[in-house]
Amino acid sequence: MTGGSLGLRQSGSCGSLQLQAQNGGFQLQNLYLPRRTSKTCLAGYREKEKFLPATFRYLSRKKVAILILSVLTVLAFLTGFFTINKEDDFESFGLPFDARYLKNSYVAPWLLPGKGAFTYNSYSMTHKVFVCNDNTSWRSLYNASAMSDSSSSVTVFTNPCKDFAFPPPPPGDTRRIGPRPCPVCYVPVEQAIAHMPKFTSPSPVLHHLTYFSEENSLKTQPNGGSEFGGYPSLKQRNESFEIKESMTVHCGFVKGCRPGYKTAFDIDVADLELLEQFHEVIVASAIFGNYDVIQQPSNIGEIAKRNVPFFMFIDEETETYLKNVSTLGSDKMVGLWRVIVVHNVPYTDSRRNGKVPKLLLHRLLPKTRYSVWIDGKLQLVVDPYQVLERFLWRHNATYAISRHYRRFDVFEEAEANKAGMKYDNTSIDRQIEFYKQEGLTPYTTAKLPITSDVPEGCVIIREHIPITNLLSCMWFNEVDRFTSRDQLSFSTVRDKVAAKVNWSVNMFLDCERRNFVIQAYHRDLLEQRAHLALLRPRAPQTHLRPHPHPHPPPTMPHNKGLPRIGVVRRGKDKRPSIRRRRRNPRTREIFFD
Repeated sequence: MTGGSLGLRQSGSCGSLQLQAQNGGFQLQNLYLPRRTSKTCLAGYREKEKFLPATFRYLSRKKVAILILSVLTVLAFLTGFFTINKEDDFESFGLPFDARYLKNSYVAPWLLPGKGAFTYNSYSMTHKVFVCNDNTSWRSLYNASAMSDSSSSVTVFTNPCKDFAFPPPPPGDTRRIGPRPCPVCYVPVEQAIAHMPKFTSPSPVLHHLTYFSEENSLKTQPNGGSEFGGYPSLKQRNESFEIKESMTVHCGFVKGCRPGYKTAFDIDVADLELLEQFHEVIVASAIFGNYDVIQQPSNIGEIAKRNVPFFMFIDEETETYLKNVSTLGSDKMVGLWRVIVVHNVPYTDSRRNGKVPKLLLHRLLPKTRYSVWIDGKLQLVVDPYQVLERFLWRHNATYAISRHYRRFDVFEEAEANKAGMKYDNTSIDRQIEFYKQEGLTPYTTAKLPITSDVPEGCVIIREHIPITNLLSCMWFNEVDRFTSRDQLSFSTVRDKVAAKVNWSVNMFLDCERRNFVIQAYHRDLLEQRAHLALLRPRAPQTHLRPHPHPHPPPTMPHNKGLPRIGVVRRGKDKRPSIRRRRRNPRTREIFFD
């Protein structure tokens, strides 16, 4: 046999075989067989006959079999894993919710690449968005910084919550009625931060937005708003809905170019400088008229505690109360909240004063990218990065607000406000009649994909870009002109803006909102309940000396209509009757029957 033949004996041993193709190509080496003596070595064809039995004897060893089974199990798991997740994409985010679900949050700890990945394209801001002048180009600077920090202008990722499934609804609880939170899938905080867009979102049509500023505003119409808002005329109001590339509109603070500095709603200079710094994400709230109790956020990650400011706007009345109860110190911190005291408030109504930071937050914080607004009665219980990822970044949205949990028609909301005495009924009727003349109709399915005309406006999640800033300005002007019930004017502003540009608001379900905020009661109701608890009679203390008869028998009520014991009434006598006086004809005695 030649050196290339199969079964060539080498080195005087049969423990090593070399299989070589005739063409000198592929080689398979080191096929292990039990070592034998040279006398028992046979030809190649006999070795092949004994190869399988020897292999089975080798596999019968316990450790080797376990090792092979483990390898096969890992291979099967990886194959199924990538097969299931290869179709993960970002295009399906509509999931059914039920308000009956209990509060439950889920965190997806994975992030897998897929072919359906969503991309964020770069957007270069050629116009600056600032107050009264164009000397600030923070958006362009931020985009340039993001470009230098990233090797690519596209961020690719998939939806880690696509396979999120809801548990079955719990059984009904008759003791607790009303709206409920429902499960929401949040990604981990680190992944939520990684999902933050590297570049500013594009603003459709509108690129440059400035605001009117005049020292002395003149009121030309009976219902033209306030001095703080600049008394915009109906003509100016209608022109503000004609969206163009560059616009100038009324947006409060008309007395100066620096909101909060001698414009009404005045803020200390040191606090203004803090607000005017660049902030990537902020959380804001407000309490005016000492109307609410400050609610401390919970479940906030360490990254958010370091990088996300929590601003609480209060008036002097609320400041006095906080100082009296030793809650507010010289550092102006109440837990996580950085308190911003407002002087010279523009309205006598505390509810209207609260609309200023709520709707004009982009004016008070001109260099902020993203903001999460919550009303003063709410407690945030989810990290703000997770909230932004869930309701903005995951849907490529720039403005998100929840729907009302029950009503979705403006006319029904107006009647509910009048029934609840939320505002003067005549003012509500005048506002609704004005909107009817402009074309407002009751909500129907013809408005789909718009699912509601009534928001639950206690939470607003937004990116500060020109189009969202314009919506906020227009919404504030409606609240300033008409009633402070912002639910009545939201749909009018939203529809007028959406009719001019390809842009929409993400109106998520109210049960989702209740998953990341907990609603408390207003201060007056809390104090009323505490007062009633003090007036409630307390049970007698029986632990000092036990009563000889701890459970005395109940006493018989005094009721003249009850029959006497031992007397059985029959027929008509069963009914209680008035006792009549009678005289015995024989004894002449008077008795009662």
